Amino acid sequence: MGGEAYTFKLFGLTFNATNVISGTIIFVLVFFVLFGLSRHLQMKPKGGQNVIEWLIEFTNGIVREQMPASEVGNYSFLAFVLFAFIFFSNQLGLIFQIGWNGNEIVRSPTADPVVTLTFSLSMIMLAHFAGISKNGLKHYFGSYLKPYAVMLPINLVEEFANFLTLGLRLFGNIFAGELLLKLLGQMAFSHGVPTILVSLPLEIIWQGFSVFIGAIQAYVFVTLTTVYISQKVSAEE
Repeated sequence: MGGEAYTFKLFGLTFNATNVISGTIIFVLVFFVLFGLSRHLQMKPKGGQNVIEWLIEFTNGIVREQMPASEVGNYSFLAFVLFAFIFFSNQLGLIFQIGWNGNEIVRSPTADPVVTLTFSLSMIMLAHFAGISKNGLKHYFGSYLKPYAVMLPINLVEEFANFLTLGLRLFGNIFAGELLLKLLGQMAFSHGVPTILVSLPLEIIWQGFSVFIGAIQAYVFVTLTTVYISQKVSAEE
């Protein structure tokens, strides 16, 4: 367990197989979990239907709090899928950290800055696209010159900062959590039974705390995404 990501070359390009494998696991896991929870829907919900309806209402609430009422329906499904995928991605490495020959094969996808910054870039670009679609190209780019043209560099730096902080915040929290779990695991087998007795309860406690952190980070990512989109689609007076 642990080590560098497993990579391979194809057509002169280097691919991160660890991210591909871990991401595919999350895709499959999210699909089957949501599919299983949404089967046999009834007018009077029970069991898994209660869970998925609560999750939908939770993510819808995030969108309603941050976006104009006229835009809520356009982004509710995005918030739901984004939250589910990031939440499961944050938890994968707490359950499975598989390595082979000094390379990591399975870990949390969000423990890699390439993945989280890709998410971040995608959401920022979506926000810009939504703003242009809503307000028109001229009006949208004109907003970067308000209240004065001298504000353009500051507004551009702010956009870049939003991109970095959105992705790196998620990466930092998940990476740090998994790193500490690895260190506790190494300490547990460093001096036999005494270190196992000390490390095991600490690892269980930290895993429980990491589940909470993973949920919070998924919530923060979705909330900030809806805030950024709301800022772009809201018509300026």
